Amino acid sequence: MTKANSRFPLLQIFNNIGYYSMKRYIFLLVILMLTTLQVVAQTKNEAFVPKAVWNDTEGKPINAHGGGLLKYRGKYYWYGEYKVGETTLPSWATWECYRTDVTGVSCYSSKDLLNWTFEGLALSAVKDDPESDLHPSKVIERPKVVYNKKTKKFVMWVHAESADYSKAAAGVAVSDTPQGPFRYIGSFRPNDAMSRDQTLFVDDDGTCYQFSSSEENQTLHINRLTDDYLKPDGQYVRRFIGQAREAPAVFKYKDKYYMITSGCTGWDPNRAELAVADSIMGEWTVIGDPCTGIDADKTFYGQSTYVIPVNPKKGQFIACFDMWKKKDLADSRYIWLPIKINRDTGDMKIPWMPKWTLKDLKN
Repeated sequence: MTKANSRFPLLQIFNNIGYYSMKRYIFLLVILMLTTLQVVAQTKNEAFVPKAVWNDTEGKPINAHGGGLLKYRGKYYWYGEYKVGETTLPSWATWECYRTDVTGVSCYSSKDLLNWTFEGLALSAVKDDPESDLHPSKVIERPKVVYNKKTKKFVMWVHAESADYSKAAAGVAVSDTPQGPFRYIGSFRPNDAMSRDQTLFVDDDGTCYQFSSSEENQTLHINRLTDDYLKPDGQYVRRFIGQAREAPAVFKYKDKYYMITSGCTGWDPNRAELAVADSIMGEWTVIGDPCTGIDADKTFYGQSTYVIPVNPKKGQFIACFDMWKKKDLADSRYIWLPIKINRDTGDMKIPWMPKWTLKDLKN
């Protein structure tokens, strides 16, 4: 190598492979770069498209079903059931309890609610312990995560279920970081009552509540939690007695509490219901079905799972629904829609929109 080329190794490469080979090399490199840029452009989401396949930043379908969101330090985290593999129906089943093997709870992160990066499994299955709630043969549903400002811990609650759905319990896990890994503590029946479809809600004063379908899904229980959010504190109320409501999604607007629920029809869609209360543990009044537009009477073929408070002071919320595919659960889709609030009357509607952006949140 000459002295000049030792200072400029690219020139030596040029001399070795020849002029025309170098042109071909550069051409291929440019093509590769353009292809990479095209792939990146394809995976960037510009709008919400309910029911469509929703890809993450790697171009793979988002896998976070029955989930909930947490906002922490300017970033959103989306947790959900990570469903992979074959959907099966047990031979003993007398109802449509389709399921996939438990894999874990996924975590995605985003700053704009549109483009999500897969952070991995926040809570993973335990394959070597058949007695564990996290064994692939069991059922883990409806994961919700909240941050406890006092303990500086992230707390996850799930519906922990046996293979035959007789356990009807709540499972709790904790982590030092939002993406996990979460350490599973165990499961129990809150206040010795059944707990299936569930969600968490943290009020302005830091008190956390668990809402769950109980009493064979016929009545909803609202359980106040201890200061560390790890268990009930013994105070609870029974609401919607005998009304068979599940899939609760709770939010607060102008000092009133709102809850979206679904009926109990298994994997099949039904009419959504909105209720309001002046206090969480107080009486809840049913307002009616908030959905409007095509297939509103079937909740657009979705089921409620969470409401995102994007800007609650301005009445900007996103209602999140799962569109279940009971025979192919891994391909279940997501229906996110803006909640339209009449700021004068307080009337709330969730209109069907085949495509929308965050600008549509403005009321």
